Amino acid sequence: MPVTSNYTVTGMTCEHCVSAVSGELGSLDGVDDVKVDLGTGVVTVTSERPLDEGAVRAAVDEAGYELADV
Repeated sequence: MPVTSNYTVTGMTCEHCVSAVSGELGSLDGVDDVKVDLGTGVVTVTSERPLDEGAVRAAVDEAGYELADV
């Protein structure tokens, strides 16, 4: 059963930002879909299983942005 998780990413300002974050998160093992709401900074990730927050944080960092603390 798919798992949907929401994260807030800070620093995104354009479609290039959305593409970078989507690409990095989409490359994580088990991720099926990534949707980014640029206006709110909310990223919705659908995956096969719960994701490790450290891996999500590292992917967002690799894209050049920051995962907001929950």
